Amino acid sequence: MPRAKRYFDSGLIWHITHRCHKKEFLLKFTRDKKRYLAWLYQAKKRYGLIILNYMVTSNHIHLLVVNKTECLRNVIPRSIQLIAGRTGQEFNQRKNRKGAFWEDRYHVTVVDSDDHLNQCMTYIDMNMVRAGVITHPKEWVYCGYSELLNNKKRYTILAVQSLLQLFSLKNLDDLVEHRQQAVESAISRNQYLVREAKWTESVAVGRPSFLQRIKKEGGNKSRGRRIEKEGNFFILREENLGFLTNLILPSKKNSKT
Repeated sequence: MPRAKRYFDSGLIWHITHRCHKKEFLLKFTRDKKRYLAWLYQAKKRYGLIILNYMVTSNHIHLLVVNKTECLRNVIPRSIQLIAGRTGQEFNQRKNRKGAFWEDRYHVTVVDSDDHLNQCMTYIDMNMVRAGVITHPKEWVYCGYSELLNNKKRYTILAVQSLLQLFSLKNLDDLVEHRQQAVESAISRNQYLVREAKWTESVAVGRPSFLQRIKKEGGNKSRGRRIEKEGNFFILREENLGFLTNLILPSKKNSKT
């Protein structure tokens, strides 16, 4: 299968999902989830990765990130290589294990701003509720929702100022209230209790004009992509190869440790 090429263009929001090799529960231990978060923090410090939300489960991760400057378009791939590579290396060394820790490919979906961003964040927050592990996102400490609610002071991962700008909010208290309302609304309506492939398998989710822009900027890579309506959402989908051509590969050195 050919390796797709994609640039992380300036100003776009990216939902990244990455699974452990063969969907194994390689992140089931607390220390490994904490090490993933430690390297996520290092990616923020080293490369300026702008993180809007995150979720570390026992066998996969979600990251919601944004590129704000054209010259920083390599920040996201370099960050994923650092985080995935070091997490896998440390696990294999400790367990005297050989072989891949992660699936070769991680998937990227472009997310529109406004309510699409809000709903994508809530979908990420509800991951472990959806899995039946917890009854409320506040019970899972390895996620952005927990960081917000606990008002963490040191080693913070979330780009709070970027979130305030994107949601047109004034301060942290407003942001916390905003996210709490979104989560409580989802719980009261039993929303996001079923996996929604649009957030993890499509090329992009957003308004038709936004999707037309993404398709146009994709040039030849957009051949075969089509805009579809799915419920109240519009998505940009691969026509023939599904989401597989939309994946980006970390280097062999970092993906197999």
